[in-house]
Amino acid sequence: MRTIANTFVWPRLRPFYPRLRGREFRLLDVGCGNHSPTRTKKYFPHVQYFGIDVTNYNNDEADLRAMDAFYQLDLENSSLSEVPDEYFDVILIAHVLEHLRNGLDVLAKLAGSKLKVGGQIYVEFPAVRSLSLPSMEGTLNFCDDNTHVRLYDIKEVANTLLAAGCKVQRAGTRRCWDRALLAPLGYAYLRYVRKTKRTGGLFWDLLGFAEFVLAERKTVESRKSIPFQI
Repeated sequence: MRTIANTFVWPRLRPFYPRLRGREFRLLDVGCGNHSPTRTKKYFPHVQYFGIDVTNYNNDEADLRAMDAFYQLDLENSSLSEVPDEYFDVILIAHVLEHLRNGLDVLAKLAGSKLKVGGQIYVEFPAVRSLSLPSMEGTLNFCDDNTHVRLYDIKEVANTLLAAGCKVQRAGTRRCWDRALLAPLGYAYLRYVRKTKRTGGLFWDLLGFAEFVLAERKTVESRKSIPFQI
């Protein structure tokens, strides 16, 4: 994940950037608010972008035009039947699980039926250690966000992907050191120039707020073997 080619790329896109930049592929972004469609197409101009969210959250007309399809779904009550099966080369589900009580069930459906064989899924979520981090506006402690309903452990996320027929390629604490090193400058800019206190997210990489699991859906042949459990 840490190469010169993807330095300063949006963290959730870094696992795919060296391999897929300049290529056509299908991406499903689960939790596609905050201008994610246009931000994604900045790095992948040829991507076919499909989004899922419970509402159109903080996206403008440019973001809506950038999407090939938008599925407005309540993941706690959806079968995901509207989303095509075995269709996507990449699935992103970053900072969505913690808002769901049934996050592992949703993850199993996405990895087991919506991801193509050979496709990759990237899952990112607050780490258990986030419970011990200081509280800050913009979220630095898990409980700073009152829409967080469940804390997930990296082992149960990895085991869910293994059971869905995936091979875990990489997992651990999200550390983008370029972002970590620039955190003090970002804090000074937002706090004293932009006059906002919502700066907690600047310190995620420095303090290890989030964990991730990157996995690939295995071929039919490899799925016949017994998966390794961690």
